[in-house]
Amino acid sequence: MPKKKEGQIFNVAGPVVKATNMKGAKMYDLVRVGEEGLVGEIIELKEDTATIQVYEDTTGLQPGDRVVNTGMPLAVELAPGLITSIYDGIQRPLPDIMEQSGDFIARGVEAPAVDRKKKWKFTPAVTENDTVRGGDILGTVEETPVVEHRVMVPPDVKEAVVREVRQGDFTVEETIAVLEVDGHKREVAMLQRWPVRVGRPLKEKLPPTVPLINGQRVFDTFFPMAKGGTAAIPGGFGTGKTVSQHQLARWSDADIIIYIGCGERGNEMTEVLRDFPELKDPRTGQPLMNRTILIANTSNMPVAAREASVYTGITLAEYYRDMGYDVALMADSTSRWAEALREISGRLEEMPGEEGYPAYLASRLAGFYERAGRAKIICSNHREGSVSIIGAVSPPGGDFSEPVTQNTLRIVKVFWALDSDLADRRHFPSINWLRSYSLYLDRVKRWWHDEVGEDWLELRNRAMALLQREDELQEIIRLVGPDALPPSDKAVMEGARIIREDFLQQNAYHEIDTFCPAPKQYHMLRIMLRYYDLISGLASPTFDFEKVKGLQCRVTIGRLATVPNEEWEKRFKEIEKQMEEEIKTLEGA
Repeated sequence: MPKKKEGQIFNVAGPVVKATNMKGAKMYDLVRVGEEGLVGEIIELKEDTATIQVYEDTTGLQPGDRVVNTGMPLAVELAPGLITSIYDGIQRPLPDIMEQSGDFIARGVEAPAVDRKKKWKFTPAVTENDTVRGGDILGTVEETPVVEHRVMVPPDVKEAVVREVRQGDFTVEETIAVLEVDGHKREVAMLQRWPVRVGRPLKEKLPPTVPLINGQRVFDTFFPMAKGGTAAIPGGFGTGKTVSQHQLARWSDADIIIYIGCGERGNEMTEVLRDFPELKDPRTGQPLMNRTILIANTSNMPVAAREASVYTGITLAEYYRDMGYDVALMADSTSRWAEALREISGRLEEMPGEEGYPAYLASRLAGFYERAGRAKIICSNHREGSVSIIGAVSPPGGDFSEPVTQNTLRIVKVFWALDSDLADRRHFPSINWLRSYSLYLDRVKRWWHDEVGEDWLELRNRAMALLQREDELQEIIRLVGPDALPPSDKAVMEGARIIREDFLQQNAYHEIDTFCPAPKQYHMLRIMLRYYDLISGLASPTFDFEKVKGLQCRVTIGRLATVPNEEWEKRFKEIEKQMEEEIKTLEGA
């Protein structure tokens, strides 16, 4: 353990503290500030003067107070017990802190991130005299009924021989294996640490080709995201960012969910904390919390810790990726994180960039999103895992031209644009289908072709073309009214209306409609486009198109989303037959 050195405070400006006599300190060293030992991190060094961002309230600090350098970077603890936990931005467990200090975090309060007393049943996966390297699995622990925690050899070990491995119940600090590395013995426990600002090493990054299915039709079918991909979901106040993030966290088919409440209002995090333990995972039937980690750094908590919270979350995500899991990380929202950067930059008296944000905003955003990806893990055997990042952006006034949104769009491959006009019309999710895009369509089409339907991409593109044609016709309707349209264009308007109202709209609070399986999405869209093809065939100059709106099958198609997920295959065949018979009757008329 490095020797702790003491310095002295000579300037305090909000969360930014300057200390002298810090010779020997390194960038990003963790320090303890003042008599209460507030947690801080060195963010600037000039000779023996260090600038420190303090992750707690600095009220009461004064020149002359001591600063103790731990000599270690800000790091997270990695061990069984992370899943189901609720942390603040620097991995302090909030339930434990509440027991110590009440509903609000007291200054200087400490609690271990992982329970030191709980014993876990460790089952070895190696035997004595086996040769291992960094990333190899030493053994497993049942962390929750749905997550097997794989205890790995630390990544810095290039090659080692297992001299001893133990089986039984151990705390996270007890030795479970002894390795011989370069002739020296090294004891390994289940508890390991990793600095949050350093990405964990990989063998190779792989192209993202498997979609992250989340049961939301507008996301899965129209603008899909791949496992290991990056997405942004920007929108103004009231457009449904948080509910969309909650839906993605609840229903995505990732193995592990990490949800970061970064600077959002406390009542939004309260909804997550209240709902997640009660929600059942559609894949396992277990509570959703059994594969979730929550990081809550709300708007009333220290601003500097908000900046650290996204790094805490992505480091935990990389840890589970290295075990071979698919991890989905939700950051709500990166705008509040950028505001924390702006405030700290202002305290440092740095030259401001656009709208007061620091000049390095783009590189910090890129550094965060680029830690996503699907990868081969460093280990002796073949193992793959992925980290997918979905970042909400909260542009002031819904202005997508502001710096955080624009810099995010340069990095991410999926753009889900929330629209305040759609939200005002109660169309949710209020994703604007004309402004949104996904660059993963060609990468995931093979999965849809093999697993769901071979003409999936063709149907999706036809539906998009129909919606774009509807938008063009809206201009004509504003000038001459809907009655002046020819029957073929009336068929376009009717076909697009069905897709818009009955496919793209989805009720997050409906028992069935909240989650729509991928095959059901495909067949819903296929039936709707078949309906459009049939009514287009009726569109002759002499046909009274108003008759189409009275069809019973039109009402039935509108209810496809609420057909129970276990019955939809049978019901959809009946609906398709009914639709073709009714429209055939109209042809005869």
